[in-house]
Amino acid sequence: MVKCTHQGCSKEFDDETNIENACQFHPGAPVFHEGLKGWSCCKKRVDDFDEFLQLPGCTFGKHTDEKPAVKETAKPASTTLASSVENGVEVYGQQQQQKPSVAPAPSVVESTTEASAKEAAEQQKQKEEEQEDDESIPVKVGTTCRRRGCGVTYKDDATSRQGGSESACHYHPGSPIFHEGSKGWSCCPRKVLEFDEFLKINGCKERQGHLFVGNSKKDGEQQEELVDLRLDWYQTQTNVIISIFGKNKEDTQVKFTSRAIDIDIKMKDNKRYKKHLPLFHLIDSEGSKFTALSTKVEINLKKTNGMSWAALEPTTDVKTWTTFGVTGTGGTVGSKEMHYSGDSPLHMKE
Repeated sequence: MVKCTHQGCSKEFDDETNIENACQFHPGAPVFHEGLKGWSCCKKRVDDFDEFLQLPGCTFGKHTDEKPAVKETAKPASTTLASSVENGVEVYGQQQQQKPSVAPAPSVVESTTEASAKEAAEQQKQKEEEQEDDESIPVKVGTTCRRRGCGVTYKDDATSRQGGSESACHYHPGSPIFHEGSKGWSCCPRKVLEFDEFLKINGCKERQGHLFVGNSKKDGEQQEELVDLRLDWYQTQTNVIISIFGKNKEDTQVKFTSRAIDIDIKMKDNKRYKKHLPLFHLIDSEGSKFTALSTKVEINLKKTNGMSWAALEPTTDVKTWTTFGVTGTGGTVGSKEMHYSGDSPLHMKE
């Protein structure tokens, strides 16, 4: 059995199984631009390196063991697309040939925030890769070790576990580095030019036992991890709109009452976001709704009146006040003076 060298495939095959459409692969070149990763032959882009490696091929054909002759797309003549790693996090951007003469734009601050989020995600990924495999959980034949750079597939317990001949795991504990055309890992010095050669760089760290399924509870279920997600909100005269940003959602539930909402978002890898959110003002629970989108959950709260909300949750520390249709300050629509409705939480005692 030999391993297919088509990008995005890497399955083992022999002449008997190598029929037309047996291979699903990417004929194009990898594209890394401003933090997004994908292939030049298809449109989908992701921001996580491991998600990129799992992107299904867009072309079908026969397996091959010939080295691919794909070259990376040329870079523009006027700029150099550069990427580097800071604290284990990929940072992408364009480096101008001329030295900048002005101070960095505000978008640099946003990039720093995004880099911090990526750093946290990278640290979580590395933490997961350091787990021990629970060998009491059965593994499907052909499952690939989840540690980066290993690539060993499960055959049976005697071979791939329990000190078998293929139970040693060689992997990269660091993060991928793509800088000025060279490719490598932050944990070891070797750098290559071709993406296919980068995937073949042997892991620099060795440990006994692969990571096929990860850890679990005693009852065989993976432990649930509560996570925090970014929440933004804005309001109109009739509604309050909340956005909770998160990907890989499997199930989303939002329960509405007149004075609070309960949010429950289940995500992949047993991650979960739960929040009880008391509200600044009364809402019409029957007229409120939510929508689960690919990158966020949008919650639309219907107000019971046209009062402006000074905050999303009840508070007595009111320093600013949003108004609609006026230029002065005020607490009601069309007014320049602050007024409270009788059922406002500002007047309520717990």
